[in-house]
Amino acid sequence: MITIRRFTEADADAAAAVVAETAEISNSRDYPPEYIARLKETHSADVLLARAKEGHMYVICDGGRVIGTGTVAPFWGSVTESILLTVFILPAFQGRGLGRRLIETLEQDEYALRADRIEIPASLTAVQFYRHLGYDWKNGVTEPEDGLLYRLEKFR
Repeated sequence: MITIRRFTEADADAAAAVVAETAEISNSRDYPPEYIARLKETHSADVLLARAKEGHMYVICDGGRVIGTGTVAPFWGSVTESILLTVFILPAFQGRGLGRRLIETLEQDEYALRADRIEIPASLTAVQFYRHLGYDWKNGVTEPEDGLLYRLEKFR
């Protein structure tokens, strides 16, 4: 049974493993090995524990196994803007509507509901997924920053 729930400290290692596996398989089509290595370093269990204290992190579970993760947080401390971060789903579970369910869950979190605007730094791999969910180019900029990430946003 697939469930989405709030992240706990006990989920840190499993969530970091989800990021690592997804980056190695899905994102490696669009990014060089050094970027994938850096992505894994910046999404270690310790980093995810710290990130979970700054926002609300969620995990998708298949039974007791963590298969996805996502975070919503205030955008630079704002109460009127939020940001989605650390959205990853294991490749074996992609294409089943779980990403949509996760984004919908994040958008119903109190940080998103209070925001007039939600931003997401979208990977080259996932930009069309987020565009399909109603996120548009921030400030009309259709090129990725530094060739790595698109800035997308949605207004409420």
